[in-house]
Amino acid sequence: MDEIRDDSPTYDIVEDIDELRAALGVHGIVLPSLGVDPLTLAGWSKHPPLVALGNCTVVTARRLAEALRLAAGG
Repeated sequence: MDEIRDDSPTYDIVEDIDELRAALGVHGIVLPSLGVDPLTLAGWSKHPPLVALGNCTVVTARRLAEALRLAAGG
């Protein structure tokens, strides 16, 4: 993701989810349940639907924590 998007509400968040999936994949992280939260998608009005990160194994959680630590410079 080379450009930062604004935080405007949007109904179509599939591109954002794909970018997150790709960024996680660079670090060997796979969140199998990553997708659009169906309940917030169905009730979308003033607020955009939420991204469902879903469940993951402890190994995946550790990889995610390590990637975030490295990105933060530590």
